[in-house]
Amino acid sequence: MKFILGTKLSMTQVWNDDKVVAVTPVLATPCVVAQVKTKTRDGYEAVQLACGVRKAKNIKKPQLGHVKNLDIKPAHFREFRVEDTAAFKVGDTVSVGTFSAGDSINVIGVSKGKGFQGVVKRHHFAGFRKTHGNKDQERMGGSVGAKGPAHIFKGTRMGGRMGGDRVTTTNLEVISVDSENNIIFVKGSVPGAINSLVTIIGKGDIKLNLKKEAAKEVTPELTPEVSETAETTEVKETPVEVAAIKEEIKTEETKA
Repeated sequence: MKFILGTKLSMTQVWNDDKVVAVTPVLATPCVVAQVKTKTRDGYEAVQLACGVRKAKNIKKPQLGHVKNLDIKPAHFREFRVEDTAAFKVGDTVSVGTFSAGDSINVIGVSKGKGFQGVVKRHHFAGFRKTHGNKDQERMGGSVGAKGPAHIFKGTRMGGRMGGDRVTTTNLEVISVDSENNIIFVKGSVPGAINSLVTIIGKGDIKLNLKKEAAKEVTPELTPEVSETAETTEVKETPVEVAAIKEEIKTEETKA
């Protein structure tokens, strides 16, 4: 399974051979692996991705401490269940290069909030007949309960708040991938408003950009100068040591 986080952009159209195709561009900048969860430590296998950029003052302190070793200021975190996390390491990145044209994907987003709506718009009721004697009933919900139980059953379709729900659109197709600008062109519409966060999940192996570790500076160790011969090893004395030996000789001579 491969996955990435992105931002929905305005719909547009592209030419595919001699046909024009309506597409939704998704801006998916490289996502950083912020945490790797294992079954032995956390009880399940999962990978946490961080994406976006936000000012440090607008990020909660626990989240800043969570990524303090990565030198990033992410705006979003999302977790993905995987079968094996052996290939993932904290600091690795996932880019749009993991997807290619023709991939079948699922896109997850939060639908647009539309406020309080009636049954015709919310549940696609047909409405009543527009005839004589049917006044002000064209878009009404009609009867909602039986006489016997004398209450409304749970789940009855009625007017209410519409939108703002987690929506998954399945079996969408990737038309093309712009690796230079980090954009994935998805055929058709994608749930959510413009500039909202979307999750793209597809089949296949994920491609990771491994974290580049900084080269450690090696300080040379100070060792005495040694000149080796075939039989013996001679250690050269420093001027300070020679002067100390001469002072000892002088003191012994004066004592004698």
